[in-house]
Amino acid sequence: MTETDMPGTGAHTPETLREALLDAILPHVPFDGWSEAAFRAALADVAAEGIDAGLARAACPRGAVDLALAYHDRGDARMLARLRRENLTALRIRDRVAMAIRYRLEAAEEKDAVRRGATLFALPQHAADGARAIWGTADRIWTALGDSSDDINWYTKRATLAGVYSATVLYWLGDSTPGHQATWEFLDRRIDDVMRFEKVKGAVNRNPLFRTAFAVPLWLAGQVRAPMRPNEADLPGMHVHPTAPAEAR
Repeated sequence: MTETDMPGTGAHTPETLREALLDAILPHVPFDGWSEAAFRAALADVAAEGIDAGLARAACPRGAVDLALAYHDRGDARMLARLRRENLTALRIRDRVAMAIRYRLEAAEEKDAVRRGATLFALPQHAADGARAIWGTADRIWTALGDSSDDINWYTKRATLAGVYSATVLYWLGDSTPGHQATWEFLDRRIDDVMRFEKVKGAVNRNPLFRTAFAVPLWLAGQVRAPMRPNEADLPGMHVHPTAPAEAR
């Protein structure tokens, strides 16, 4: 007997079961967070629609944590779909990045769901899941914007963007200005800070005298901006490129 022959499953796959559960849990998250209580309520809701609760739970072995990650992935997918519909080629790269982050935040269905997710992934036992999700968003943005770097810049671009994205999300959660205008201004300032840092770093690297004098400060800055090394975190897409320096392998 196949899964589709089992009573109550219809044509559901693990993916469609997770989607159904995600839709069901979202109304409960503002009150109960991404918790077991909210997950049980979602199970009851989908069971009332004829979906076997046991199979639904099997599609999310970690319960609400799996659904919180599915909610994050749904936001990424909506951002990417919007990026594909827009023609951003006339924009500077810093403006494309800003637009991608803005699209990502606007893809969130409920601010309370994001706020509750930030609380969930701040817990030590789920911090690695949160880091993977943010890294995945940064990687998807750079990939969608056509990033072709294959050296250490591949890592630093994503680490830096993950930091900008995380800071902007936290600011956005507390922003009550019309149209979140304060958030977009905050985002522009953060990207300007990054661009200034990259401009100074580029000038130093092109000057042999400065490169020697500023070697230690630049190295320290790199540690602050990109603390996660490939051998310290198992993050999506963090494979070592063949041309990466030996210390990154």
